[in-house]
Amino acid sequence: MFQTFEQSASPEQGPPRLAALRAELAAEGLDGFLVPRADAHQGEYVAPRDDRLAWLTGFTGSAGHCVALAQKAGVFVDGRYRVQVKAQVASEFTPVDWPEVGLAEWIAEALPEGGTVGIDPWLFSVEQMRGLERGLGPVALRRCDNLVDRIWQDQPAPPLGPAFVQPVDLAGEAHEEKILRLGKALGSVDACVITLPDSLAWLLNIRGSDVARNPVPHGFAILHAEGRVRLFMAAEKLTGLGDHLGPRVSVAAPADFLPALAALEGTVQIDPASCPVAVLDALEGRDIAEAADPCLLPKARKNAAELAGARAAHLRDGAAMVRFLHWLDRQTPGAFTEIDAVVALEEERRATNALRDISFETISGAGPNGAIVHYRVTEQTNRTTAANELLLIDSGGQYVDGTTDITRTMVLGEAGPEEKDAFTRVLKGMVALSRLRFPAGLAGRDIDALARAALWEAGLDYGHGTGHGVGSYLSVHEGPQRIARTGTVPLEPGMILSNEPGFYREGSYGIRIENLIAVEPAPPLPGQNVAKMLRFETLTWVPIDRRLIETGLLTAAERDWLDAYHAGVLERIAPLVTGAVRDWLEAACAPL
Repeated sequence: MFQTFEQSASPEQGPPRLAALRAELAAEGLDGFLVPRADAHQGEYVAPRDDRLAWLTGFTGSAGHCVALAQKAGVFVDGRYRVQVKAQVASEFTPVDWPEVGLAEWIAEALPEGGTVGIDPWLFSVEQMRGLERGLGPVALRRCDNLVDRIWQDQPAPPLGPAFVQPVDLAGEAHEEKILRLGKALGSVDACVITLPDSLAWLLNIRGSDVARNPVPHGFAILHAEGRVRLFMAAEKLTGLGDHLGPRVSVAAPADFLPALAALEGTVQIDPASCPVAVLDALEGRDIAEAADPCLLPKARKNAAELAGARAAHLRDGAAMVRFLHWLDRQTPGAFTEIDAVVALEEERRATNALRDISFETISGAGPNGAIVHYRVTEQTNRTTAANELLLIDSGGQYVDGTTDITRTMVLGEAGPEEKDAFTRVLKGMVALSRLRFPAGLAGRDIDALARAALWEAGLDYGHGTGHGVGSYLSVHEGPQRIARTGTVPLEPGMILSNEPGFYREGSYGIRIENLIAVEPAPPLPGQNVAKMLRFETLTWVPIDRRLIETGLLTAAERDWLDAYHAGVLERIAPLVTGAVRDWLEAACAPL
């Protein structure tokens, strides 16, 4: 199994560790210390060594901060984790709704004028630091050593997972060509600093194993305008690359990174959204230009080879999901658990003989656990399913040709009218985006409301974004595009996103329906007066539980879309399954 079910953190660990951290605060003359869920590379996912937030507080979500002060400690979490955090932290920690309440605002109210809080300059981006400084007013920020590392006696070692080559037939472009193209695009800038692990992997056509579920290597790079890269990565990681990197890439130890920055001449570009403060400090005195990481948009715009790989991966993964759903329908509620479902699904993905890893920890939430948006089942929380309750399964696979992410919500028997109404409203939102044609130049924030409109009509909503970008055998969460109120990057052909509206009734059930979609040009219509229109290609082909649909709530166009979708599932997946599974699929894909 890729997934394990141990409880990695618990509320009891927090108080003594918080007390030890406060002793370090006093020794340093600080009034507080900020602990983000971040590492020096500013990626979303962290290695065990860098999971300081979970170690200190017990909170295991993928985003958040702790502000530890002498008299209080706030754990800042977004809408995905507001149920989860209550169960995971002790009373010494106060959950704070973030970003509605900002870190700086909270600190400024809690500390007197002249107070000082410490930050590890590797764990905060330049943009984050500036936001803190603007909001803190008379409270000062001080760069310092990481105080959590001082008290974490058995802290794991830095990861040294081997890097390996992503073949050009899957990448679609040789890394030498990417280096030349992006170097030329720097224009008047002489060099650019790259810290994001997935940017590094994409640029050099390599993958790694430093972070669980995400095939990325840890390292840093300097891209020079003349078309060469200086890579700072532990030599032990590179032994399997052979001569892949070639003459355009020179390799040095990570310890040489800061001295190399200090020695740069000319104009140096950083991305303030991902560049650690420590990098900016090392560049003091240099001429600094600020712009987005040059890999972000090219990486997001999947080329023909990457899109072909994504389609192939989703068919393979869809067949595994269908075999799992057939298994699920043969189980008796009360006779299997959330963990049983996770194990069965991973076995089906493994049976493809192509699975490299799962793309994140499978969310298997039965009944009230489904309302915990990013629930991770453990041996302690494992729930036995019950008749007529909902089961939410959010999962994905990492294949060499693509990354998948799919959510299906199923009823284990007969659903009540409330659940069917909510499910159908979530489905209407998912269908609305799937059917959408829209003018080029719109961003995710311009279309997010379409996924929520049917829920809003009933006074309902969900506390997470509607869609995130997805990588090509890279991170399952990939920017810069997203479908959310905060999604400001225009959507462009080739971008892959999730389409995943939901609804969660705390203490009762959760509903989410998720397909992956790719942006593509839309054929012109007669009389069209918009120069360029876009639409979405559906990548995910797995049945949606028809037993949960209140058909009277669907419009004729929505019913037609769903029937056509299920016909497409049957056409694509039926040749990949046999016997009883194929019979089940035919029934699951029957027209409404």
